[in-house]
This record gives sequence, C-alpha cells and structure tokens, in this order.
Amino acid sequence: MGLPVNFDHCVIHVSDWERSNRFYQAVLGATLLQLEGRRWAYRFGDMLLNLHGPGVKAEPVARIPVQPGGSDLCFEWHGTIDEAIQHLQREQVEIELGPAKRFGVRGEGQSVYFRDPDGSLLELISYEQTGVST
Repeated sequence: MGLPVNFDHCVIHVSDWERSNRFYQAVLGATLLQLEGRRWAYRFGDMLLNLHGPGVKAEPVARIPVQPGGSDLCFEWHGTIDEAIQHLQREQVEIELGPAKRFGVRGEGQSVYFRDPDGSLLELISYEQTGVST
C-alpha cells in the first residue's frame, strides 16, 4: 500500500511572462492564473505548473533555482499523435523529434518533442492507437 501522496505541482523558470503566457495558453491550453504581484502559474486540469520568472526570487527554498530552458515536461494529448502534430504545425511550433514510441503514466504511447520559448523540452504523448504515424 502506498503513502497518501499525489503529485501536486512542479516549477519551471521563464524569462518573459507575456511570451510564455501566450505560448502555454495557445500551444498547451493552459489556464493562466495570476498570483500576487506580477507572477503567474498555469493550470492543466487538476495539475499546476508554477513559474519562476522576472521579479520572482526562488530563495530561500530553491538552493539552485531552475534556469530558463532547463526543464523537461510531458503533457498528455487527448487525441491521436497525428492530431497533436497538426496542432503544433498550426501554432508554428517546430517538432524536434517524433512521433516516437514512449512509455508514460498510462503505458506505451506515441510522443512528439518540441521546445518552449526559453528552450525547455516539451513532449506531447498520445495513448490513442488510431491514426498513429509510423
């Protein structure tokens, strides 16, 4: 039996609030949450992506603050991998790799990789098997 623990949130660093807000909202469907001052977080369903960025001090908790472009995140795409690719193309996001077989929280899926405006590696994984490119 496991401990009473669930994943709540993680933190990435962005270098430009407006640019990142536009990207994460348009490309990944984030709900933007404005926090105290000029600080933001992104909600994806019941998950939260907290942000460090201009004007945010990570100390004293973060010994070595995450640097812009230093993250690697995977998001589940609810649709086929071909639909994910078409969405990224419409948003003019360059795909670096994929589709490729990958293993995620729900087992084997197909993934595509791309980068956010700061260079963090992002992945969309689809567990739907219809319409999968080979």
